Amino acid sequence: MIERGVLRFGDFTLKSGRKSPYFFNLGSIDDGAGLSMLGSAYAQAIVSSPQGEPDVIFGPAYKGIPIAVATAIALQRDHGRSVGVAYNRKEAKTHGEGGTLVGHPVRGRVMIVDDVMTAGTAVTEAADLVRQSGGELAGVLVALDRQEAVAPGQTAVARMAEVLRAPVFAIATLADVIAYLDTRGGYADSLAQIRAYQRDYCVA
Repeated sequence: MIERGVLRFGDFTLKSGRKSPYFFNLGSIDDGAGLSMLGSAYAQAIVSSPQGEPDVIFGPAYKGIPIAVATAIALQRDHGRSVGVAYNRKEAKTHGEGGTLVGHPVRGRVMIVDDVMTAGTAVTEAADLVRQSGGELAGVLVALDRQEAVAPGQTAVARMAEVLRAPVFAIATLADVIAYLDTRGGYADSLAQIRAYQRDYCVA
């Protein structure tokens, strides 16, 4: 993630207006090699999870779409497991096949994949679509849990799990990022800033 510029360090203003010493953007994965590695990480997290194998991988528009495709390819390539892929349009199509959903029928056990959990708006909308279509929400998998508190002692991921009544889990957490940087040289200033941010805004 660091090599690809997905995880960057500096001074960033988040959508919430909060200043952050790091920024995470999976949109920086923009070629076949990167998407292959990304899909492998999501696929490994799925097969290792207690939730079990889903029938469909659902990617919320827009960033979730390539994640869903890459994950399904990796599940087949690396684990011999074929799953459906579906995603939504931001706006319903009024011609051709019409509708909001594209891809495999959203039925059976459906796993939503996305990049990072902040407000969770896109994931909540996706979960509503899954259930309205008759699917069972098997869980939500994101790349990074920023572990930021939305209530005393509760992260956005934990809150979303309550709201959705389904497991929400991440490939990596902010604590993992800190632990990794701690083993590498050249990140002393960034580490100090991230640890301060963690103390002020995150659930340890």
